[in-house]
Amino acid sequence: MMIARRKAFQIRVIAVLALRNLRRQVRRTLLTATAIILGAGMLVFSNAIGDGTHEQWIDDGVRTGSGHATIEHPAFRMSRKLEDRLAADVRAVAEAALATPDLADRVTGVSAQLTISGMASSAAGARPAHILAVDPQAEVDFTNLDDQVIEGRYLQSDDRLAAFVGVGLVETLDLRLGSRLVLTAQDTNKEIVGQLVRVVGVFRNGAPPVDNTVVHIPLAIAGEWLGSGDDVSKIAVMVEDSTEVSSLVRRLRQALADPVDAGRVTVLGWREAMPALASLVAVDQFGSYVIFAILFVIIGFGIVNTVLMSVLHRHREFGVLQALGLTPRQTGAVVLLEGLLLTTVSTLVGVGLGTWLTWYFLGDGFDMAVIAGDSLANNMEMGSVVIDPIIIPMFSVARTLQTIGWIMLIGILASIYPALRATRIDIAESMKFDQ
Repeated sequence: MMIARRKAFQIRVIAVLALRNLRRQVRRTLLTATAIILGAGMLVFSNAIGDGTHEQWIDDGVRTGSGHATIEHPAFRMSRKLEDRLAADVRAVAEAALATPDLADRVTGVSAQLTISGMASSAAGARPAHILAVDPQAEVDFTNLDDQVIEGRYLQSDDRLAAFVGVGLVETLDLRLGSRLVLTAQDTNKEIVGQLVRVVGVFRNGAPPVDNTVVHIPLAIAGEWLGSGDDVSKIAVMVEDSTEVSSLVRRLRQALADPVDAGRVTVLGWREAMPALASLVAVDQFGSYVIFAILFVIIGFGIVNTVLMSVLHRHREFGVLQALGLTPRQTGAVVLLEGLLLTTVSTLVGVGLGTWLTWYFLGDGFDMAVIAGDSLANNMEMGSVVIDPIIIPMFSVARTLQTIGWIMLIGILASIYPALRATRIDIAESMKFDQ
């Protein structure tokens, strides 16, 4: 019992000495604390903005591409040909799997699409076209093209000979609402066939490759036109956020094990289906990690400077304490605790500041156009993907705990050297120092 009381008393003495020194050197403490607070706050807010930015890129990219997960014929990714399509029976199995309770709760949108490379022609001329045959009702939940209508409307479930056309193609072919448009492509028998449609809507995506080539038509009319029936090129699947993709792909591969093993279907995540987008996200993440490393170094040097300077200016004090019975180990513990207290309090305040900033921008988002200028007033373009400049921060408890853990680790490491210096103080020599 006496030993326990003695230990508790020693810990109390060490804590009092550590707090006293932090209060005594107010200016130095506040400067270091401010650096840690700002660093921790920037880390939390930057992580939230970075994660939100990447999620925005991914979401906008997969909505105009292959979805978070893509179910398609193994050869379609390379050939892009009509013959490398999903047969109707495989499509039925895939859609049945997506409708099961295990997956349905995760999925936010499913779009069965028939991708056709062909020509679009009018009296004004002909242009290459990327024809996308879709189920209009499903596509409204999947893509955001219906929000980009500038004239007319998007396709409806009861449409037959209807087309939703990019503004660039409309201008090139001198089209308007109600204009006739002839689509020409190769059918399942490899014969060139044409289909007459009428323009019911015009959209502006902002990316020239989309505006100048894309035409949406109903999936049913495409099946009749090309003889593909209910076959599709791919089934694109959307989930709430990209963190669920790996689990979704794994479950889909299990549900489609038989056709996958037979070489009739493959399931791809967005990183495999859109490697350019995956590379862009990876490069941006690497840049963020470099910035975070610099912030950690700055925080570390700030802690080292404060704690080490306190040691160098307190040789006489430490000598007196050791003469009164404080051991070298306990002297080092005082210095170490100073660094830990400074780091802990400042980190918690900084994380609170960063969390508040994240919460502040959580509703309306963070407008990157304010930073980048008028060139991003509407949208940012990356290849054929247009990115909304309004970024919604993504707060992550795991990310926040990682930030706290890393800064605490930096604080411990930065306090070790000054603490070791304090343990090596010679009592006789320390008495020669002035107060």
